[in-house]
Amino acid sequence: MNVHSSKYKCTECGKCFNSSRKLTVHGRIHSGEKPFACTVCSKRFTQSSHLFYHSKIHSGEKPYKCHECHKAFSKSENLNRHMRVHTGDKPYKCHLCDKAFSESGHLNTHMRVHTGDKPYKCSLCNESFSQSGHLQTHKRHVHSNRRPYDCRYCGKLFKSSRDLKCHVRIHTGAKPYSCRHCSDCFTRLGLLKSHLLKSHNEGTWFTCNICQKKFSCSSDLKIHLRRHQGVKPYVCSECPKRFCTGVELRSHQLMHSDVKHFCCGSCGKYFRRKDYVVWHFKRCSRRLGFIGL
Repeated sequence: MNVHSSKYKCTECGKCFNSSRKLTVHGRIHSGEKPFACTVCSKRFTQSSHLFYHSKIHSGEKPYKCHECHKAFSKSENLNRHMRVHTGDKPYKCHLCDKAFSESGHLNTHMRVHTGDKPYKCSLCNESFSQSGHLQTHKRHVHSNRRPYDCRYCGKLFKSSRDLKCHVRIHTGAKPYSCRHCSDCFTRLGLLKSHLLKSHNEGTWFTCNICQKKFSCSSDLKIHLRRHQGVKPYVCSECPKRFCTGVELRSHQLMHSDVKHFCCGSCGKYFRRKDYVVWHFKRCSRRLGFIGL
């Protein structure tokens, strides 16, 4: 009834809440206030509950485990969403195309593909995004040098926990994403989706309207279209060179630096580029395996 009576109404956007506490928390969206700070990495949050779940990233606490692939999660709702990877359940369907999603939020974001809506713009390079989370990830990966996450196997530093998780699989050999049609397993969800499209014709291809080339994910199509249009939104701060993707920019910036961030987990040798250490690691691990035999 408080919602209907507009007792607790936001003066900025008009949204109503059923308690003053929820109105106060909501107000931080407009003010940008984040009073709760992580003591480990200094990341800040608008709610104490968000800080509580974030702290589990550093403590490693993950009490909720998948009985299919043994992947662990810090929150029960994350496990429930993950189970749809194994069951294939996608209850949220787009009414404009055949694409279906396991989460309602993903469907809402997908609808912006049809509308072309990208309300979140980067103030540093004018790149636009359909989600605020994608904008924050973009700023962290492209425009920031903070690397608060370290690998316990080789000490390499990463900008996000997701990047760290993917990297650790190089050392452990874990492949948590399994195909329900065959015995193939993958280290990343994107690789599984690509496999389902190519091998089992499951999912939706994204087709370029200029050259008809097909892609397994919309982000790859977006980058491909930039090359047709000659759009290069990423500019090097050391020289005037421009790039289509943040990955290309970061790879180029290594030419201006003598810092070697990438370490081989087998011999400890450091490299400036990721592709160098991947190539070296394969040869190094085979050589050490041969010696061990």
